[in-house]
Amino acid sequence: MPSKTKGTAKSPLLYERKNFWKDADKNLQKAAYSFAENYKDFLNKSKTERETIAYTLDVLKKNQFKQMDGKKGQKKVYQVFRNKTIAFAIIGKEPVSSGVKMVAAHIDAPRVDLKQNPLYEDSNTSLAVMRTHYYGGIKKYQWVSTPLALHGFVVKADGKTVDISIGEDLKDPVFIIPDLLPHLARKEQYTKTLAEAIDASKMNLVFSGRMDIGTEEKEAAKLYALKFLNDKYGITEHDFISAELQLVPAAFARDGGLDASMVVGYGQDDRICAYSGLQALLDAIHEKPARTMVVYFSDKEETGSNGNTGAHSVFIQDFMSNLLKANGEDGSSDNLRKTFMNSQILSGDVTAAIDPNYPGVHEKQNAVLFNYGVGISKFTGSGGKSGCNDANAEFAAKVIRTFNKAGVFWQMGELGKVDEGGGGTIAGILAQLGAEVIDCGTGLMGMHSLYELCSKADLYETYRAYKAFLIND
Repeated sequence: MPSKTKGTAKSPLLYERKNFWKDADKNLQKAAYSFAENYKDFLNKSKTERETIAYTLDVLKKNQFKQMDGKKGQKKVYQVFRNKTIAFAIIGKEPVSSGVKMVAAHIDAPRVDLKQNPLYEDSNTSLAVMRTHYYGGIKKYQWVSTPLALHGFVVKADGKTVDISIGEDLKDPVFIIPDLLPHLARKEQYTKTLAEAIDASKMNLVFSGRMDIGTEEKEAAKLYALKFLNDKYGITEHDFISAELQLVPAAFARDGGLDASMVVGYGQDDRICAYSGLQALLDAIHEKPARTMVVYFSDKEETGSNGNTGAHSVFIQDFMSNLLKANGEDGSSDNLRKTFMNSQILSGDVTAAIDPNYPGVHEKQNAVLFNYGVGISKFTGSGGKSGCNDANAEFAAKVIRTFNKAGVFWQMGELGKVDEGGGGTIAGILAQLGAEVIDCGTGLMGMHSLYELCSKADLYETYRAYKAFLIND
């Protein structure tokens, strides 16, 4: 951990976290502001998993990374699976089988999805309305009466695909899931708990209001909406059934606070760690470390990491096997197991920083604070560490030594008080492959909300932590 400024040194017997704005030099502080500019652009362009993959691929190709084909000799490689998960690497001097250094983050975020057969005409209002199903852990009341953008990927009956993004351009319309006005909410909402006040079955999107002049058609508003979609995108109601259509906040990432020392934006859980990992690897291209450096973006973490693009899938094992082959090594299952068992991984996921409005859900001595650097979490889980990874002492100490040597601002923290709640990451999934894994990411306020808040200091130190980890054995 960086030393205190002259005249304020504490006993070496004590653990004391350091405030970045108080103890970092002006060059580091300037760099933190600069780093956040491209990060905001990334958030604005990466509101879905597919968009995040597209952004990442564009950056990798500009830096001469090649799609891995299993042939020997490639050094900067990537592999994409189903356009929702990706891993990329720079092969080091030592054999891949001696173990890699990996930063693993997830790129999905809580949101509201359209159902597979979503469109109907409401008989009470003659409006075209869309039915929804929320994705991941959200507070439902945050998603009503707020401007939303519609992002999606449609595969039409003829096999052609269509990308949809409505609501991001200032000239675009936006969408609303209307909330009930307070004048009429006394019985419908105010008598219920916060979790029950917004009924998920009533989170329906007002999609369209017009119909053709003089029409005698039944469901004229629904038909008008379908004609509009067909004229603009060439899609029919049948195409909804196989589509992926997501509602996300129609807002840009912005500077936060009077001093602009924070970032307000959607999807920072966990794209903040994904972006930091991407930049850390790119900035380590010329470092020539001994170990191979890998960054892995997984999908579906917010719903349990299942499916063929989640961390439970075989994708990351397939990537590592191909990485062995690309380095002229045996890609067999036996050598693959040994490779993982020799590997060291930072599970890059966010943690909960103390909110000044709700400090009581944390135990301050073991919680993350804004502006004190990247957060290390030895374990997550809930209750009696249920479902956690719980990194071993040797690896935790090694990570801390690496950060100290690199002058990284870091702090140890956990996700709330014991028995207050809890949560999980992909750390345990990767650890089951035999690797050393510990959670390490940025502290956020308002996690899983439409407008999460981070400190630019902690964002920058997350990047610096990942880079230090990747390049140092």
